[in-house]
Amino acid sequence: MNIQKYMAFVKVVEFGNFTRASEALDYTQSGISRMINDLETEWGVTLFERGRTGISLTSDGLKLLPQLKRICNEHEILMTHVADLHDMQSGMIRIGTFSSVATYWLPNIIRIFKKDYPKIDFELLLGDYTEIESWISNGRVDFGFVRLPSKAEFETIFMEQDRLLVVIPQNHPLANYEKFPINDLLNSPFMLLEKGAKAEISEIFEMHHISPQVNFTTWDDYAILAMVENGLGISILPELILQRIPHKIIAKELEVPAFRNIGIATREQQSLSLASKRFLEYLSYRNRE
Repeated sequence: MNIQKYMAFVKVVEFGNFTRASEALDYTQSGISRMINDLETEWGVTLFERGRTGISLTSDGLKLLPQLKRICNEHEILMTHVADLHDMQSGMIRIGTFSSVATYWLPNIIRIFKKDYPKIDFELLLGDYTEIESWISNGRVDFGFVRLPSKAEFETIFMEQDRLLVVIPQNHPLANYEKFPINDLLNSPFMLLEKGAKAEISEIFEMHHISPQVNFTTWDDYAILAMVENGLGISILPELILQRIPHKIIAKELEVPAFRNIGIATREQQSLSLASKRFLEYLSYRNRE
């Protein structure tokens, strides 16, 4: 309410009378007069001298005028920004993601989205599942790509089931096998894609009661691909990582198929910005294609 009183004061000064100020602000003249009186009562000062020839600023009113003009101007700028957000004329979408999604999903969807909303900016934070969940929890990102199931307090959207494939050098003895036997994971040095919390590959080992010779552990999937290509071992990687790779390797399905479920998690979808909600619609549309 105070901002309306400040605007009333500035308009009265601008037009030099209450009548024209009331017309500009769509108030009654008595309403404008009441707001000025409220300010004078609240602040304990007289803002205008009122006489038969009209009104004029007092010395106190003159001293307060520049600051009140700045407040009204900043309020107008704020309201413009709010309107822009609703019209998708500005905004920032912050996304937590892992590298394969950032490489193979997001660029095309962002390109399509930017055609419709060119003034929306993006910030991508790359991390592992645990880091992304932490960013979602503390509000560092608006939403994030995670492995499902995720934390119970999140709202999640299922996106895609991604196969987990064995990656071997081209000269591997089992290169001609249609599917890779589980127990043969024990016969070569293993490159483990994992960081922080236990990932889906370790869960495969536990499920089948095997313990491969893990010689190298990293969250850099491209480092693993380079090592496999150079005959340093084998690995299991998500199929999404293996799209359009330049490395000379062979990817094979396990004899017992394994998957990871990729989803999007938010703290509360209802509290997301309009831009983030709209981008989620674009992601959901991609998932239906």
